[in-house]
Amino acid sequence: MRVVALVPGGIGDQILFFPTLDDLKRNYPNAQIDVVVEPRSKAAYRVSKSVHEVLAFDFQDRNSLADWGNLVGTIRDREYDVAIAVKQNWLMGLLVWLTGIPTRIGYQGKGAVFLTNAVPFKPSQYAAAAYHDLLQPLSIKTPVPELAVNVPKTDIDWAEKEQKRLGVHETGYILIHGGSDQLSQAKEPDKIYPVQKWQQIIQNFQDKQPDLPVVVIKGVDDEQFVRSLLGSSPDIKVTAPDDIGKLAAIIAGANLMLSTDNAALQLSVAVQTYTIALFGPTDPAKLLPKNDKFLAIESPTGKTADVSPNAVLEKIWGG
Repeated sequence: MRVVALVPGGIGDQILFFPTLDDLKRNYPNAQIDVVVEPRSKAAYRVSKSVHEVLAFDFQDRNSLADWGNLVGTIRDREYDVAIAVKQNWLMGLLVWLTGIPTRIGYQGKGAVFLTNAVPFKPSQYAAAAYHDLLQPLSIKTPVPELAVNVPKTDIDWAEKEQKRLGVHETGYILIHGGSDQLSQAKEPDKIYPVQKWQQIIQNFQDKQPDLPVVVIKGVDDEQFVRSLLGSSPDIKVTAPDDIGKLAAIIAGANLMLSTDNAALQLSVAVQTYTIALFGPTDPAKLLPKNDKFLAIESPTGKTADVSPNAVLEKIWGG
């Protein structure tokens, strides 16, 4: 059986879709599973254990009819047996219909007329579970599995060397992912947590636990963010993993992860690291499973910036 899943969205969305892919492969071990994702999300599949091939298509771009036609042609040429459309809209439904794939699965609602199997969309439930519902037409009706990633050994080796370089391989460490890159600030300002508040949290933590290092993850556009933290807390460590496998491996080694709502948060869940997550406009129940390892702090205003440092510290020290 050949399956293609069309999965718009960022890296975090892809990781939340992993349990669906993994369960599909578990139930149909001989299936060839391909995905069509946005170019920005292709990197997520470095840590997927179930996908055969990743095709890139920018669903967010202003694509011409020729662009959409090329995508339809590419999919038709591969003669898939099953298509799974994650997005609930007319265009996605029409797209999978035009491919001629015999079994077309998606959600009830917009575009469902083009599908052969439409399942109810339950917007209030955990996102990974909502994705997993799409497997029901394939006679897979078990509960959604936990998030999991398959980290390459080379990335695990890198993380072990990085921990030694930072001097944290024996002490353990608390990890911070601020998610403050320029793209996030421009597109999702309500998910940004101010550097001044991170500084208060770090200072309090270092006062109470001076022997447990604080490590900050530095993304591509985090230069100013990290420089500001170093200015007030020169003893913090900085790591800059350059792919998602290395990021997953360095998160897996942490005693505790502090994160805003971003892709790194989903990696932390997947590697089962104790996590405290700061949420602004998003309902935590949609992005975190019910598990005592993963604690959410929800902003009272819908803006992550309005989460008080004291609320974070209470979670750290109170568990």
